[in-house]
Amino acid sequence: MKQGAQGPAGAGAGTAGAPRAGGTGAVRVPAQATAADMEGGRRAAEGAVRGEHTHSEPPLSRPRPPVVQRSSVRGQILDALRSALVGGELKPGEVYSAPVLGERFGVSATPVREAMQQLALEGAVEVVPNRGFRVVERGTRELAELAEVRALIEVPVMLRLARTVPAERWAELRPLAEATVRAASTGCRATYAESDRAFHRALLDLSGNEQLVRIAEDLHRRAQWPLAGGPIARGRADLVADAAEHLALLEALAAGELDAVRALVGEHFTGAR
Repeated sequence: MKQGAQGPAGAGAGTAGAPRAGGTGAVRVPAQATAADMEGGRRAAEGAVRGEHTHSEPPLSRPRPPVVQRSSVRGQILDALRSALVGGELKPGEVYSAPVLGERFGVSATPVREAMQQLALEGAVEVVPNRGFRVVERGTRELAELAEVRALIEVPVMLRLARTVPAERWAELRPLAEATVRAASTGCRATYAESDRAFHRALLDLSGNEQLVRIAEDLHRRAQWPLAGGPIARGRADLVADAAEHLALLEALAAGELDAVRALVGEHFTGAR
């Protein structure tokens, strides 16, 4: 759907860079444990197995908190990069290097590079040898194609669910729909994008088809990426109107109004930006 919040400007086209660390809206993640910290934790754990403890610290009465694993850091970086992409901080056509982005997030280049490689698999960025990663430039045609594919997949599912799911089950999803309205009221495109995906994922979860949910969410996420040369932000009123369609869709589903469901889902996808 359409979200709006413009982050700090990225590096110039064809140059490696990222928004300054001190910019507004910069996302921070916990710094990685240093090699010395991890080595110390390993030695302490080995000593505990042998019934030993060092003279520099007393025996622990409870287990030491686990050191943050690299996979956890990578996941946090991936979430932060996705938000920066949707929010417009990472601009279509720009090249960003893992070391510079690592400095911004307070981590090494390794988890950033791994997260960027995941985004490359998703089609959000492409690898530029010896330079970094370029944000893919997308046009209106690709967005229209995504909307068409989403409608082909989800409209039949929604119509089937409207015939089979009890009204009280749809009522249980109302808090998620209301959450999208609150998110839209912030005017933050990334915040709205996350709540929007959560609502649609909950709808499709009722189908019981995990593969459908995964494919639909991938298409949904791709539909949220900004367009090359297009406006990065939409007005707050537009986001709130978009979110209001979620409430209308729930009412149509609960009432079993198939024509209304078909029209609402089709218009919702067509208007997604």
